[in-house]
Amino acid sequence: MTSRKSPRGPQLAKIHIAAAQLGMDEETRRILYWNTTGKNSAADMTDGERERVIAALIEKGFVDKKRANGKASFPGRPEETDKVPMMRKVEALLADSGRQWEYARATAKRMFKVERLEWLDHDQLHKLIAALQIDANRRGKA
Repeated sequence: MTSRKSPRGPQLAKIHIAAAQLGMDEETRRILYWNTTGKNSAADMTDGERERVIAALIEKGFVDKKRANGKASFPGRPEETDKVPMMRKVEALLADSGRQWEYARATAKRMFKVERLEWLDHDQLHKLIAALQIDANRRGKA
């Protein structure tokens, strides 16, 4: 039985670093948590919920040094290693069909009511990939 390493620790650290960088006090940080996930503690959140909080902090001006150094090959690259290959598959399907990232964002928004691709969980990413593959198959037959 293999265990998958959880990104919990690095996510919690990133959230606290971001909040400090933005000068947020504890109350402001907890309000952000509640507005983003419906929970007031990052420790109680799922990996996906913590990713949404990180994305919200980035929108508020947090500069993620890893992303700022140009390591992201696609917009909003998630930190979970299991999502990276899936996002690369999305990127490949878009490239093969000649579509832009906006098409994937719009599809995700229609399917899941989610504004950003990095907020998709594992199952939602699978469904997005399936939808993009169906689109590619249809376009190939035309």
